Formats: sequence, structure tokens, C-alpha cells
Amino acid sequence: MGIINATPDSFSDGAQLQRSGADSFKIDIDKALSRAEAMVADGATFIDVGGESTRPGAATVSEQEELDRVIPIIKAISTRLDVCISVDTSSPTVMREAINCGAELINDVRALLSPGSIEALIASKAAVCLMHMQGKPGTMQKNASQTSYESVVEEVFEFLRARVEHCLGQGIQRSRLLIDPGFGFGKTVQHNYLLLKKLAHFSELEIPILIGVSRKSMIGEVTGRTVDQRLAGSVAATTFALASGAKIIRTHDVAATMDAIRVNLAYSSAE
Repeated sequence: MGIINATPDSFSDGAQLQRSGADSFKIDIDKALSRAEAMVADGATFIDVGGESTRPGAATVSEQEELDRVIPIIKAISTRLDVCISVDTSSPTVMREAINCGAELINDVRALLSPGSIEALIASKAAVCLMHMQGKPGTMQKNASQTSYESVVEEVFEFLRARVEHCLGQGIQRSRLLIDPGFGFGKTVQHNYLLLKKLAHFSELEIPILIGVSRKSMIGEVTGRTVDQRLAGSVAATTFALASGAKIIRTHDVAATMDAIRVNLAYSSAE
């Protein structure tokens, strides 16, 4: 899953898609489409488009601003590329509009807890990724060191289990569900690595696991690398996740991540 951040304040690369000469942040659709084309050429089968930054400390954006950022990109990708489009949003309005324009997956950091979001999914045929997040993006990491988990693995597991059961109870088929333990979302570095180490436990839910560790602070904290120097660490974490059963890897660096996936597949299938 390749990432397109249609935001000016993404922790990694969103501002690179800004339209040249614009007074305020406006997405250059050609730049976004070119990036999507490159990711597909490198092996991506999903493109995840987000218009609201969920990095630690991120400011909220209006629903209309989010729509203005993501809908033109989704329309452009859906008419040009044979790829599954995901939209990274918690807004029911954005979900509905994105699905109408060609999105087939909702990647929701709030796990369909926003009012009206589950109804938006029920009215569609789209899939959804349910993610665990402790707190809110603006403050989640400020409070992470004080966050109390008796057992971070079991508490995240139970949260996801409950959300899966709720979706099933609402008539959303199991085949439409993905889960994500939410690396970096209200968790310390130690929490993140324990979740990574115990990732295989989440396979008990019998729902495909999506993980996103690409360039995150959990990589930077242990390597001392800046955001643009975290490729090797991200690939290493990805390799552990694949060995523990992860099925979809959300990444900024598709080519290198695909190499890790291919090597993992070769290793797993060797007899």
C-alpha cells in the first residue's frame, strides 16, 4: 500500500505535492498522479490517499478542506490506474464521496467510532481497516508516556476484537474487514515494539492485518535517523511484521518494501 499524503503537515512527504506558486496549500493533481503511477509501477496494489494529517500534534481540518484535498486525487487515480484506492479518513461524508468516486477501502484510524461512519460503510460495498488509537492525533503522543496499559497487546487485541464483532453485528461481512494495531498512535516506543513482537497474536481474529511502520518515530528513536533516513529501519520492521502474518504493508517506499515482501515470500515457500 503506497501512501499519498494530501496534507501540508505530513510528518514525511505531504508538502512535496503542493501546487507551485499557490498562496495556500493546494494539491498538484499531476504530481499526485505521477507519484501514484510510480508506486503502481514499483508494485503497489493499493494507494492510500489522506487529506487529514494524523501525525502526532496534527491540527484538525474542516470536512470541506479534506474533501477538496482527496476527491480530485481519487478521481484522477480511478480513471488512470488499475489499483485499489484507499481513503484515510474518519469522516462519514468523506467516506461516502470517496466511495462514489472510486475508493474501495476506508482506512479509519478511529475504527468507525465517529458518528455516522459505520452507516456510511453499511450503505456501500467498500472494505474498511479498523485501527487502534489511544487518544486523539493532536495530543496522543504527548500523553503516550503516561498512558497506562496493563497489557498493551491484550488491550489493543480486545479493542480490535470488539470493533470487529460490532461490524459483523451491523451486517458488514468479515471479508470486508482489515485490522491495524496502530503503531505510533498513543503508544510509546516500547509499546510499539512489543506489539510488533506479538503481532502473530492478532491473527487469532482471522482478519487480515495491515501495518504501518514506514518512517515512523519508533524507527527514528532506535536508529537515531531523521525521517528521510529511515528506510532500512522501516524495511527491517516490515520483515518482522511479514514473518508474523501481516498481509498489507502501508509504506512511503514501495520499491524497497516490495523487495522485502518478495524475499519473505521466497523464504516462506522454500522447501
